[in-house]
Amino acid sequence: MGMAVFSDEFIRVFGLTRTELSSAYLFGTLGSALLLTRAGRWYDRYGARVMLVGASVILGATLLLISGLDRLSEEISTGLGLPLAWVSFPLILMGYFGVRLSGQGVLTSASRNVLLVWFERRRGFVTGLRGVFVSLGFSLAPLLLALLIDSFGWRGALWCMAVVVGLGFALVALLLVRDHPHASHLRVDGGRLSASEVAQVKGAEGESSGHAGVGGDSSVSQARSDPVFWMYCSALSMHALFGTAVTFHIVAIFAEAGRSRAAAFAYFLPQAIVSLITNLSASALADHMRLKPLLILMLAAFVVGAWGLTRLDTGWGYWLLVAGFGVGGGLWGVLSNLAFIRHYGALHLGEISGLNTALMVFGSAIGPVLFSLANDHLGSFRAAAMGCLITLVGLLLVALFLRQPRDISPTSARG
Repeated sequence: MGMAVFSDEFIRVFGLTRTELSSAYLFGTLGSALLLTRAGRWYDRYGARVMLVGASVILGATLLLISGLDRLSEEISTGLGLPLAWVSFPLILMGYFGVRLSGQGVLTSASRNVLLVWFERRRGFVTGLRGVFVSLGFSLAPLLLALLIDSFGWRGALWCMAVVVGLGFALVALLLVRDHPHASHLRVDGGRLSASEVAQVKGAEGESSGHAGVGGDSSVSQARSDPVFWMYCSALSMHALFGTAVTFHIVAIFAEAGRSRAAAFAYFLPQAIVSLITNLSASALADHMRLKPLLILMLAAFVVGAWGLTRLDTGWGYWLLVAGFGVGGGLWGVLSNLAFIRHYGALHLGEISGLNTALMVFGSAIGPVLFSLANDHLGSFRAAAMGCLITLVGLLLVALFLRQPRDISPTSARG
C-alpha cells in the first residue's frame, strides 16, 4: 500500500510506462511470494524476534536502495548507451522484491503470528486491538505518505521510511518481542508460571498447551487438502488483489471518474474510519461466534465496494466504495488473524500462514497489472473492476454453502 503512492513518481524518474512499472511490481512480488512459505518455516524454527528484527533491517536497506535507483539507472544507461527503461526496469523489480518479501511478507506474518500464541480465550479481542493499527496503517498510509512526498520529495520520503523501519522498529522488536509467554515465565492469557511449571517447559517450548488450536494442530499438507483453507485464502487474496490495484492506480482511477488527486487521497480517511469501527466490533464478537458469518459479510461488503468503484463518477458510487472497502477491510483484518489458528492450531502456524501470505502477495502482484492492461487495451479501469466484482460474487456463493466443521469459537470450545 505504501509503495503504491510512489507509482506516478517512479513512472516519471525511471522512464517507464504505467504497465511497465506494474509489470516490475508483478515480477518482483511473485519472486517474493515464492519464498514466503519457506520464511514461515524460518519463523517456526527461529521465532518472531529474530524474524522481525532481520526483516526490519532488510526493509530499511531496500528503501534506501530504491531511493538511489534513478541515479544508478541513468549512469548505467548512459555508460552502456541503453534506453533508460531497459536498465531501470530490472532494478526497480529487485527493489519491489525486497520490499514485498521483508515488509508485507515477513513483517506482516511474524507480527500477527507471535501475538496469536500469547492469547487464546480473548484472542479475537486482542487481535482486534492489533487490527486498529493494521486497518489504520493500510488505510492511512497512502494519505500520510502522499503528504510526506509533498513535503520532502519522493526520495526524502523513502529516507524517512528507511530510518523509521530499519532502525526504529528493528530496535523496538529487539527490546520488546518475546516468541512465547513461556520465555517470560508467563501463561497463555496471563498469569505467572510456578517454579515447577517453569522447569517443565524449559527445552519444550512449542509443545505446550498454549500452542494448541481449538480443532487440534494440523500440518501444512493437511491444511492444503482442506477446501476451507482455500476458501479463506481465495477470499483474503482477492482483497489483496483488488485493494492493491485500486491503491496502486488511485490517482488515475479517480481522474477517470472526473475527480482530483486530492479527492483520491482524501478517500482513504473515511474508509479508514469505517474499517476501524468494523474491525473492533467484529474482533470483540469473534471470540463468541463462528467465523463463517464474518467471511460471508466480508465478501458481500467487497461486492458492494466493487459495484461502487464501477460507478465512481456518481456520489452514491463513491460512498458505496468507501463503505464496502471499509467494512470489508475491517473484516479482512479479523479473518486474516484468526482463520488459520482457529482451524489448524498454532504448531505449524508459521508455515500455514506463510502459504496464505504467499497467495495474498501473489494476488497483490497481479492486481495492478490487470487494471493497467484493462486501461491500456480497453481504455478504462472499469472492465477490471467488473472482473473483480464477478469473482467476488462467485466466492460469496461458495462461502454460503461450504461447511466449516472446525469453525468453533474459543468460548464454545470451553463449554
